[in-house]
Amino acid sequence: MNLKTFILIFISIYIYGCQSKYYSQEDFKSVLKIDTHVHIDSDRGLFEGQAITDNFKLITICVDVSDSASVNKQLRLALLSKKNFPETVLYTATFHFDTAGWETADWSKKVIADLGKAISGGAVSVKIWKNIGMTVKDKNGKFIMVDNSLIKPVIDFIISKNLPITGHLGEPLNCWLPLNKMTVRGDSSYFAQNPQYHMFRHPEYPSYEEQLNARDHLLELHPDLKFVGCHLGSLEWNVDELAKRLDKYPNMAVDMAARICHLQYQSARDLKKVRDFCIKYQDRLLYGTDQEDSGNPKIEEFTKNLHEVWFEDWKYFTSEDQLTSVQFKGTFQGLHLPREVVDKIYRTNAIRWYSLSVKN
Repeated sequence: MNLKTFILIFISIYIYGCQSKYYSQEDFKSVLKIDTHVHIDSDRGLFEGQAITDNFKLITICVDVSDSASVNKQLRLALLSKKNFPETVLYTATFHFDTAGWETADWSKKVIADLGKAISGGAVSVKIWKNIGMTVKDKNGKFIMVDNSLIKPVIDFIISKNLPITGHLGEPLNCWLPLNKMTVRGDSSYFAQNPQYHMFRHPEYPSYEEQLNARDHLLELHPDLKFVGCHLGSLEWNVDELAKRLDKYPNMAVDMAARICHLQYQSARDLKKVRDFCIKYQDRLLYGTDQEDSGNPKIEEFTKNLHEVWFEDWKYFTSEDQLTSVQFKGTFQGLHLPREVVDKIYRTNAIRWYSLSVKN
């Protein structure tokens, strides 16, 4: 073999080795992925069908948004989806926070009984929602926070079942800002439509700091609890602040549902910081979107939008492309994360934190 041939072979091997460290857009459908935060609130199978096409497994999240009837309906639809698509769908249980009987032993007994039934179908986690801290009050009109000692028996029951808590506690920092000061359009749109949760309008409610302090105290009280903080743990606005929590609480991971745009917003200002964060905390980040099928959108519109959301996110994590978002003005560059980091974010972290029986 002459020197020229050797050099060409060496260069080819080197280039292939560099390329193999990263995924491309063409790898999107060939890689098994898990969207850890969706809402399948319909029995028409559209979500599941698109997930199969795009090689996703789904965790549908049941949420205490209003009353026990809503919780029961979500659970019924989750179990139906799991039955119809057993290789694709998993679900979380939840409970309705009814304040009837609050401050008595009967309250936790009833919640535990309800949770036991919800878990029995194979739940992979229990969802706790932001109404704890932002809506529910005791008989004196005081907000009930998640670290309240009367909730402890419920937390202990969840731990006894070897299940993590998926917790949406608090809201994005934008929630405490006026609409025209919010950093991404999704937040300003949501809080314009849901003024009851726009804390800028409700200074009498617990502050952003009080929300997070209660959540952090819960983690301190239960170091053996596995906790997945929804929406980047309500610390979406600054990866440095999120890193501080992940350093302090080894039992905490976070999903990215509806907050990837906040990572992109920060990427536009400091790409290296966001990329370094994702690499350093690669074992603590779970991919999720918060996409929902409530049965309202047209079929083609829904599946097209779902695929586009998934594919655009894939480009952000895997490519070096210049990208744009409808959420804010300007451009940002893809993070171009190594394959092993992408695999953790999109699959293996969910398997580990939710103890899933999913083949890699």
